[in-house]
Amino acid sequence: MEPVIERNQSVVILGGGPGGYEAALVAAQLGATVTVVDRDGLGGAAVLSDCVPSKALISTASFMTRMEDSRALGVHYQDPRTQRESDLEGDDVTVADLPAVNARILALARKQSEDIEARLVSEGITILRGVGRIAAPGRVVATPADGSGEQELDADVILVATGATPRVLPTAVPDGERILTWKQIWDLPDIPEHLIVVGSGVTGAELAHAYLALDSKVTLISSRDRVLPGEDPDAARVIEDVFRRRGMTVLDRSRAASVERVGDRVVAALTDGRTVEGSHCIMAVGSVPATDGLGLEAAGVQLADSGHIEVDRVSRTSVNGIYAAGDCTSALPLASVAAMQGRTAMWHALGDAVQPINLTGVSATIFTDPEIATVGVTAEQVAEQHLDVREVMMPLATNARAKMDRFTDGFIKLYARKVSGLVMGGVVVAPKASELIFPVALAVENRLTVDQMAQTITVYPSMSGSLAEAARRLHTSE
Repeated sequence: MEPVIERNQSVVILGGGPGGYEAALVAAQLGATVTVVDRDGLGGAAVLSDCVPSKALISTASFMTRMEDSRALGVHYQDPRTQRESDLEGDDVTVADLPAVNARILALARKQSEDIEARLVSEGITILRGVGRIAAPGRVVATPADGSGEQELDADVILVATGATPRVLPTAVPDGERILTWKQIWDLPDIPEHLIVVGSGVTGAELAHAYLALDSKVTLISSRDRVLPGEDPDAARVIEDVFRRRGMTVLDRSRAASVERVGDRVVAALTDGRTVEGSHCIMAVGSVPATDGLGLEAAGVQLADSGHIEVDRVSRTSVNGIYAAGDCTSALPLASVAAMQGRTAMWHALGDAVQPINLTGVSATIFTDPEIATVGVTAEQVAEQHLDVREVMMPLATNARAKMDRFTDGFIKLYARKVSGLVMGGVVVAPKASELIFPVALAVENRLTVDQMAQTITVYPSMSGSLAEAARRLHTSE
């Protein structure tokens, strides 16, 4: 039986990030009248100040790293006047012009935002610049940014997709100049002379790596016994080893009690009495959901103690007709997940065919150098749940393509059921691991076996060849 799609419904979406704009496109496709109330620009933090800009910065940093390694590949600069070699390690050769780098990044982000907005407008979606709140189920009050006065919007369906903001500690309040959040780094006039990064999770590790490659002295303060404490232990060890080898100071098992500005310097005081002095500090201590002031509790929407909106697998909240998507919910804080939550919410609300979200097959990447990409079961789950799986880990250094490009740090790890051979998950630590994880994600999502992966012919030489080789090693004749 074909689904009964509720056409001519009115949909109001609070927030124009991935969860919001993807939901708007689906709702418009299904014949709804759609209004997006957006404050900062289409694409939200993911496009304007977080994912897109930070990954562009990391891409620039990785290019710098490759330039410095070029002599080992037999490539060097030569002065055309003297025909003599130029030292690639000299400051006059490999210097990042940070204002130029940031200008390019922000221009790229703005263009991406403009493209998203143009797409929504072309689909007949109304974009209202400003902020909104839920006055009651079925009614949103929007305050336009142009000061034209409040507007009441009736809505058959409301989607909250307001994202999250950087967590701020009372003992380390950002000033936007020396003590910074990840949203404030794009105005830096120069490469920080000595950057202190507080927090060794995904954001902290990525930004520490980026500025290290751009020639900052970097000190990473980690309260846990290793960087990236929530990630695969083998992968985290590789990244920490790379960080240290490239000159980063990593302070494990060290918790920052406070960070204060002293003139043109910053001083981070640790709980054990030590202090670390630098020129700048990035606070990367997590985020908080942007759910205050939205009228959620008054409308009856259930929130977690953390302030996140509680949703089910089709993005419904506790109130009929109100849905939520993205970092303001308790789902995985990934742009890809936010987008799928937004789409799923509209499919469900408007009566289209819908499949509840399955987070098992969601792949995620940490954009350090090398990258870490994961999908499916983790080492922690295997150990704690005593899963009946086999695993294999192959070092990247044995791959022919990796040797050509001098990629020596990293590995490929696969998990599979012992009897059936079903692929349960995997970890890729490699340059462009974000691209290499896709075949593993396909296998996990579609319940493929290691034999099916192994029997797929790969290009030689290629990095993906190691994925097939890992699958072959997990073959069993039992």
